[in-house]
Amino acid sequence: MSDQFKSVKDVEANAKARMEKALADLQQNLSTIRTGRASVSVFDNVKVDYYGTMTPINQLANLHVPEAQLITIQPWDVSQINAIEKAIKAAELGLNPSNDGKIIRVPVPALTEERRKEIAKKLLGIAEDHRVAVRNVRRDANDHLKKLMKDKTISEDEERRGLEETQKMTDGYIAKIDVNAKAKEKEIMAI
Repeated sequence: MSDQFKSVKDVEANAKARMEKALADLQQNLSTIRTGRASVSVFDNVKVDYYGTMTPINQLANLHVPEAQLITIQPWDVSQINAIEKAIKAAELGLNPSNDGKIIRVPVPALTEERRKEIAKKLLGIAEDHRVAVRNVRRDANDHLKKLMKDKTISEDEERRGLEETQKMTDGYIAKIDVNAKAKEKEIMAI
């Protein structure tokens, strides 16, 4: 694995790319967490059995938020309306869809205090998983730097500078994760 890294810059570039990926993954995960406001992204992980293929809802229908507490889903193929409704119920999002034969209306109820706390707890777990991922990237980068130093590819000063840079990068990404998590938590706890 270390053979691909010839310099401190290679190690740092790889670490930065992997930390960026962890942050992007966190942001994607947070967008699927339900808050009190209607958002079509709550359906990002919901798949519908479309003629034997598990297909995301947004590939089968138009999703709209006509008002703060309502999501409408208009299937392109109305024969799939019941399958879409069934998939939403099966996803256990705490939503109760209803249809009129052409369109599915999904009222988004205000969250109870208990449910808000449950969601916030789940959110903190997701954020911690991503902090751990960033720390694992730091550990890998540090191992690569130590190996380059041991193989005499880089000097002790370069290794020290690389370790410091990796730590700064780690601190920066963990701070970004915390900011994203805090913002989402605030959104969840807002009534």
